This record gives sequence, C-alpha cells and structure tokens, in this order.
Amino acid sequence: MTDLYVYVHGWQTAPEVAARRATALVTRARDLRAAHPDRYPRLARGYRPALVVVRWPSSSLPTLGGYRRIRDRAHAMSAPGEGHAPYVLAHLLGYLDARRPDPAAPPVLANRDGQYLHLVGHSFGGRFLCEAVQWAAAPDAPRVLGWSTPAQPGRPFTVDSMVVFQMAAPRDAFDRVFPSLFPSGAGSGAPLRGPLVLTHSRWDRATGFWHLRAEGAAGIGHSGAGAAPVPQFHTRLLPVHEPYRLSRLDHRLVNVDAGERFRGSARTRLAPAGAHSDFDHPESAHLLLSLAELSR
Repeated sequence: MTDLYVYVHGWQTAPEVAARRATALVTRARDLRAAHPDRYPRLARGYRPALVVVRWPSSSLPTLGGYRRIRDRAHAMSAPGEGHAPYVLAHLLGYLDARRPDPAAPPVLANRDGQYLHLVGHSFGGRFLCEAVQWAAAPDAPRVLGWSTPAQPGRPFTVDSMVVFQMAAPRDAFDRVFPSLFPSGAGSGAPLRGPLVLTHSRWDRATGFWHLRAEGAAGIGHSGAGAAPVPQFHTRLLPVHEPYRLSRLDHRLVNVDAGERFRGSARTRLAPAGAHSDFDHPESAHLLLSLAELSR
C-alpha cells in the first residue's frame, strides 16, 4: 500500500452506497494511472491505494427539517465533549503511524516516510472530517495522534491532501466553524501538509436550495468557500487529459468549479438534492490521482 484514503459520506447515503461510491472512486483513480502512467510521472515507483470508509446514519426525509437534523447530527458526531468521531480518527491515524515501515528498511513504498494519507469527504462528510481533524489538533485532545506527538521528528504524520466534494457547510465555515483548521496567530492549525480542495457546482440543490433555507445562505458545495483565514485559489475541474500543474493545487485552500461536469441528469436537476451526489466521474478520479502525485 502506498496511499490510504479515508472516505466519509454525506446526506441521504446508505452504508452500502457509501462503500460502493468510495470504492468506485479509488478504483477509477487506480485504473486511470494504469492506463496513462505518463500523465502521472511522480507515481512511477508505484501507486497501490487502500480505502477506509467511515459510515454513519445520514438518512432523513428530503425536507428542510430532515436537512437540519442530519446537519446537527454531523456536528454532534464530531463536536468536543459530544461525539466519538475525533477519537475514531485519532486512534486510526495513530495506529497507522505506529506501524509504518522504517524508512531505513529496503524500499517497499514509494514514500520513504511511509504511506500517504488522503482524506475524502462528501457533503456533510466534509464537515465531519474538518471538525474531527480540527478537534484532534487541539492542545487538550487525547495524546493518541502520531502526528501531534511524533516519536521521530523526521517522520511527522500529516494529512497529505484533503478533498471534499460538494461540502454542506456555510461559505464562511473556515472562519466561523473551523477556526483552528488553518494556522493563525493563536496556533499552528491542524497538520494539513497538503491542500484542502473543495468542489462546487451551481447544479447542487442540496447546498443551494436547502442550505439557503436552513442557514440563510447558499453552502460551499453550491458556491465555493467565501471568507477564510488563508488565501484561496480558484480553478476548474479539469478533463482527464489535462494535467493539474503544481501551481493550481499548491495552496492552502482550493475552490474547484465542477459545474461543467457535476450537473446531474434532467431528472436529478429537479430532485431535492439536484446534482449534489453527481461526483462519480473520471474527472474526480483525475483530481484525486493528481493530488496523490503532487504529494510525492
């Protein structure tokens, strides 16, 4: 294994559907790299992904009340003093850190420091991940994270990339809801070594129509991030034949306009969620694979 993906699903997703979507996404990335190795030269030493899917009860009626209920549940699962999600992720990351191969051993992995870690969320799953990672980085969090107290300073355990497809959160969430995720004058922030990449699409009714009514404004998945404590970069979702240059993704926070691809069908555009879940495309795998490559 060279790359570990931890995936958290979003609203209205059954457990078996979450596993199927996550598996399809990582499989697309693996197959894309196998079909076009010349497009991802930094992965020449190998790309062997593994997947962990975090599944949680996210079903509700497709109503305003149902949307608010799942929003509050996603928050409660990760909020300090309330949820267990931070403990789960902290112990998972600490376990992986403790069992990474010795960098001085014969090369088995592409990364001399061990496996690369990539977080992938969808919808409320992105809120879940952000809250959990932020909370785990807090000074009073339990000492279970390898990357918060590294045994060997030369092997810090960090998140190499984080992608959230159609995030269900306010556009100012990184100022108001996740103030410790990025470095600030008050602290060093969570250990996000790579970028936080957010897709958005104007065809997303869940974070457009429903989010507007539940929280008074459209969400990140519809319009991208707004105010944030770090500079942002704006780009578009690229076709699989067009490479992502480092200059596009080497930023703390990257907004990716996916409206040309995440459109849904004529039927789903009028459905309650619209194109909210329409991210299972080769272009999404290309984005994940490019982030893995640029992490090297």
